[in-house]
Amino acid sequence: MSALRAQGVHTYYGKSHILHGVNLGVEEGRITALLGRNGAGKTTTLRSLMGLTPAREGRIDILGHDTTRWPPYRIAAMGVGYVPEGRRIFPNLTVAENLRVPMVRPGPWNEERVYGVFPRLHERRNNRGRQLSGGEQEMLAIARALILNPRLLILDEPSQGLAPLIVREVFDVVVKMREEGISVLLVEQNARMSLEIADDAYVLDDGAVVYSGSAAELRADEARVQELAGATAESWSPHEAPSPAT
Repeated sequence: MSALRAQGVHTYYGKSHILHGVNLGVEEGRITALLGRNGAGKTTTLRSLMGLTPAREGRIDILGHDTTRWPPYRIAAMGVGYVPEGRRIFPNLTVAENLRVPMVRPGPWNEERVYGVFPRLHERRNNRGRQLSGGEQEMLAIARALILNPRLLILDEPSQGLAPLIVREVFDVVVKMREEGISVLLVEQNARMSLEIADDAYVLDDGAVVYSGSAAELRADEARVQELAGATAESWSPHEAPSPAT
């Protein structure tokens, strides 16, 4: 069953046509990686899914509802956690205060449990957001999304600017989310590490999906993994795989 399904999504910024008929899906309890070079349309895709930059054409279904025209707060309230690029934590609030900002939803995730997963945040719970390292800010952004008790978690570039050891910690948490039954859509520049943990994968180029299929199959194709930094429609389309979900 799909936690998320986008069909024929076209999105514009003003007159600029950014997404060209994007089709993608996230299955329940699985990690789906959305990959592609800078400027391929990955963040715009997430913003369209969350209602922040609404699609002009196409349909988006999330957790069994047609959310195509829904405002972001309604999508979040349904159980969708979103960690945007750049973290967007509140710099003048403490860690504990940041965690109390999201609306309360019933479920197993609360401050105590979040601190168990991120003991460093517990140690720094009285520190302001601006006093945290980049890795700690990313952990806080993910923790804040978990407080929503999401059924679907959407992450935009969680490894950006982080040291390799911290990146591994963050990705370990993403795997834990899958073990908890949370569906995950992961946008990442770190293709190799993303494909290590993902079940399904999509590659975007110039606002269009040019690969959809098994993450393991893509990971095994070294030439394609190397192409991801500068994927082009010409290099991907002849080998396009079937969608991982029907």
